[in-house]
Amino acid sequence: QLQLVESGGGLVQPGGSLRLSCAASGFSLDYYAIGWFRQAPGKEREGVSCITIRDSTPYYTDSVKGRFTISRDSAKTTVYLQMNSLKPEDTAVYYCARRRRCGNWSPTLYDYWGQGTQVTVSS
Repeated sequence: QLQLVESGGGLVQPGGSLRLSCAASGFSLDYYAIGWFRQAPGKEREGVSCITIRDSTPYYTDSVKGRFTISRDSAKTTVYLQMNSLKPEDTAVYYCARRRRCGNWSPTLYDYWGQGTQVTVSS
């Protein structure tokens, strides 16, 4: 059964860090890209970062460049999102999703999604 499962969310103070994980099962990540999206209450889902699994090419939206780092493990089963210097505006539910390649942030182009993990940045 194809699954994407996120973990690692939580409550952190501004300036803090979290590392999110997206574990894939039921398919080989080798032929896909994994994107991270987030959705805050009352806002649309927005793309944050994406990685092409085969060559680990990363992509970032402007608001997280220099603060977030996307990576994958050597077994190509898990994708990570290291989030540093977190701000209150980073508060959202974070989702990972699958697509054949990165390069477009439209959520409708991603075919499988995880259930999401809550990230709250607050003092």
